[in-house]
Amino acid sequence: MYAAFRKILEFGEPIPLFEERFPGRLEGILGSVAATWDKKYLNATVLDGAAAYFNQIVRGHPFGNGNKRMAVLFTHYFLLMNGLDFTLSPQEMYNFAVQVALTGRKRRGEDGTKEWCKQVIGDFVVEGSSGFEWLNSLVKWVRASKSTRKN
Repeated sequence: MYAAFRKILEFGEPIPLFEERFPGRLEGILGSVAATWDKKYLNATVLDGAAAYFNQIVRGHPFGNGNKRMAVLFTHYFLLMNGLDFTLSPQEMYNFAVQVALTGRKRRGEDGTKEWCKQVIGDFVVEGSSGFEWLNSLVKWVRASKSTRKN
């Protein structure tokens, strides 16, 4: 998945190898988004989780380069795994990530930025898939491999 994504969203700037991420940062972000309290997710809805991934990857810089593009990938993948899809193009999603990086911290604070992400993601999400066939195929493969492992 990562190798295919790197080629699609380079936008003239290389994305480093996945192994070159800062140790522990991505894992911390992924763990915080999936955190529970009293057997309930702290990010109670799919949109809450998607906004948390997007916001934290853009602002948490788990990679030396490509954080905004990785936020697009992780968020889009998370939405697809939950039966939703972006109606924005990869370029439009990336442009929003740039805006989050530029204005989020100064004008909105962490919670405000997450809510802003949730609002924008919610405005441009539909049930099903909207045409990112390579990513949709990957999601189907992951789901099939999970059901095969359960049997």
